[in-house]
Amino acid sequence: MNAIEFFSRHGSEIAEATLEHIWLVGATMLLSVAIGIPLGILVARRPWLSKPILGSANIAETIPSLALLGFLLPVPWLGARADRITITALTLYALLPIIRNTAAGITGVDPAVREAARGMGLTSRQILLKVELPLSISTILAGVRVATVLTIGVATIAAAVGAGGLGEFIFRGLAMVNNQLILAGAIPAAALALTADFLLSLLERRLRPAR
Repeated sequence: MNAIEFFSRHGSEIAEATLEHIWLVGATMLLSVAIGIPLGILVARRPWLSKPILGSANIAETIPSLALLGFLLPVPWLGARADRITITALTLYALLPIIRNTAAGITGVDPAVREAARGMGLTSRQILLKVELPLSISTILAGVRVATVLTIGVATIAAAVGAGGLGEFIFRGLAMVNNQLILAGAIPAAALALTADFLLSLLERRLRPAR
């Protein structure tokens, strides 16, 4: 059986695994953005927090994915469900580019623009929401794009703890030395990563402030 026949015969299984993969990545990115952007703003506002926050995110990124899952297994509540463990691990991996790009985008805003907004009577909160974030949105989205592509790839480890996703095919293929099974997981995962990268890059260019 060639690869095309395999894909057509197991199309429903591959589609189901792809949806599971999208769910894991989507939940991870929502959580990562909700945590990462406020932390990036904090780093930009309080530079002395840069080392502990970015350092912690860097350390999380250096931990091997399977080892991180193992560390999280005994944690109360998280260990009760495979998807919770996976989303937590993926979130830790996704935070660094989001925090770093958010901080870089905000600190990169022209000080003259910030002073002009302050001169108009805007508060620090209003300057953040109406000036700094809109001007840095494309930089922030670049970080989100990098994090999303990274997460799609790393999410294949979800199969190691029974959370599903396209990694199921990859792990089964490795165990059975079956290239068709490996490709059944690898090709849709690569397609998802390329699609996400393309769509987010389009959005990033559209939201880039005019010069």
